[in-house]
Amino acid sequence: MSSSPDAATEIFVEHRNLLFTVAYELLGSAADAEDVLQEAWLRWARVDLDEVRDPRAYLVRIVTRQGLDRLRLLGRRRESYVGPWLPEPLLTSPDVADDVELAESVSLAMLLVLETLSPTERAVFVLREVFALGYDELAAAVDKTPAAVRQIAHRAREHVAARRPRGEVSREEAGVALQAFQRAVETGDLQGLVDRLAPDVVLLGDGGGVVPATLEPLVGADRILQQLSLRMPIPGLESIEQVMINGWPALVLRGDGKINTVLTLRLDGALVTGIYLVRNPAKLSRLAQPTMITRSPAGR
Repeated sequence: MSSSPDAATEIFVEHRNLLFTVAYELLGSAADAEDVLQEAWLRWARVDLDEVRDPRAYLVRIVTRQGLDRLRLLGRRRESYVGPWLPEPLLTSPDVADDVELAESVSLAMLLVLETLSPTERAVFVLREVFALGYDELAAAVDKTPAAVRQIAHRAREHVAARRPRGEVSREEAGVALQAFQRAVETGDLQGLVDRLAPDVVLLGDGGGVVPATLEPLVGADRILQQLSLRMPIPGLESIEQVMINGWPALVLRGDGKINTVLTLRLDGALVTGIYLVRNPAKLSRLAQPTMITRSPAGR
């Protein structure tokens, strides 16, 4: 017996935002996450609902497996990416920031840390630490034994802990740091940045080979300030505003009537340790309205 189209659609729609969040955290790309959801829907539509005891777990398993397949494919593509690769930024609503754990997990800084994990490690970490799946559910999702999943989860936690910021970071501190960057961009005066940059701060620019951006990471406060001074004031800048990107304050720069740059920061305590400039036009298409990011099905 096949599932009722109306019932299957209702269940999928109820869980869609959750499933998108899972796929996005696995892939760091909204476009790829949407493709995974489309593939998941095609599989879900053929399922006999009478045999599904837990629709959420079943759907997460489908999305995880599709996401892992795509993640392995993307890993090969990113090897030939022009310049540094950065995750696709998403405009988010205030309720994402209210969920502290979720906001941290989808921050661009954390998504970059997750890029250093293997595909299976990333899936296990996201599903365990962010979505609190049990080891049996995890084992089914990644096609491993529960014992193996426990080892993978432990290894992934240690890996992430060694690379995440050690100092506490508040949104207020992030906002203040961004204000210093905004003043620098608007006035060309970089003095306000001098004391905010960690000595070993790293700047990554993602133009995707389509628009100008740094092709190699810039490392060191002095070097970054020198390069920024050569680019101020920014030609054609029309406006700059602070918005919420991936649950954290960020700057959106506009020129020629459109968004051309999203600037986000990684902070360790009060110091900026990472500056991320997303300029690839293909990654700036989801900033007109907030994207729904959630750890729960709709209405729960």
